[in-house]
Amino acid sequence: MDSLVATFATRSGLTLAADVAGEPRRGSIILAHGGGQTRHSWASTAMRLANLGWKTVSLDLRGHGESGWDPDGDYATERYAEDLIDVAATLDGPPALIGASLGGIAGMLAEAVLAPGTFSSLTLVDIIPRSDPAGVAKIMGFMGAHLEHGFHSLEAAADSIAAYLPHRPRPKDLSGLRKNLRHGADGRYRWHWDPKFVSGVRQSGPDNHGEDLEARCRNIDIPIHLIRGRMSELVSLDAALAFVATLKHGVFTDVANAGHMVAGDRNDMFLEAVVGFLDRPDLA
Repeated sequence: MDSLVATFATRSGLTLAADVAGEPRRGSIILAHGGGQTRHSWASTAMRLANLGWKTVSLDLRGHGESGWDPDGDYATERYAEDLIDVAATLDGPPALIGASLGGIAGMLAEAVLAPGTFSSLTLVDIIPRSDPAGVAKIMGFMGAHLEHGFHSLEAAADSIAAYLPHRPRPKDLSGLRKNLRHGADGRYRWHWDPKFVSGVRQSGPDNHGEDLEARCRNIDIPIHLIRGRMSELVSLDAALAFVATLKHGVFTDVANAGHMVAGDRNDMFLEAVVGFLDRPDLA
């Protein structure tokens, strides 16, 4: 099955790029990546779900990949949430959302605060309303390290990732990495997102919703599945269990040998957890 590139208009005037695959025999799923990633991080996940009967919409979030960059550098979490609401409104019925990190926070904010009923379920990938500040700082440090000058080659970018993720085998084929980088006129490779995204996160801080969003999530009426990487630097086991315990319809999966980027570390176990949750009778 092949995917098609589509675009979605948002209320702010930005256009979002997406890969769309499958037919909505079992419904639709929006996949929203984490900060600094692109829609290509969902490639195998989206295709597997499409083959199982869902229509999948893998988005490049604003300021990332081939989606529009906000001219004012407005990358507040509320804007990401509004974008998801706008995309969901174009689909037949409320879609499920699979949101990693930034995508998950935006999904929670949309469903708990801005537009309850937007989604049929939430799958949160290694993210809760109050993540570990030290883990956030580590991630933002990695994202900001080569912000201005980039890399002289794909191999240099791969070396940087390997140093940051020592538990993950360094890929021999770098074609997938190329999709997450822009090749500039100066010959250097830079991450495929707006540099203003990093400066915006640094200015707003990692916990600009925190306790309020956590409290609001307790009123969400749809099923919520938290998938944590057991080696996560953002979500401790105690914090994950405490959050899920407050939810009306909470489910928890802890994926062994995976860090914050669960789908990339253990895609087999991640897919098993996702499909098992979406196959629940109350989500049929």
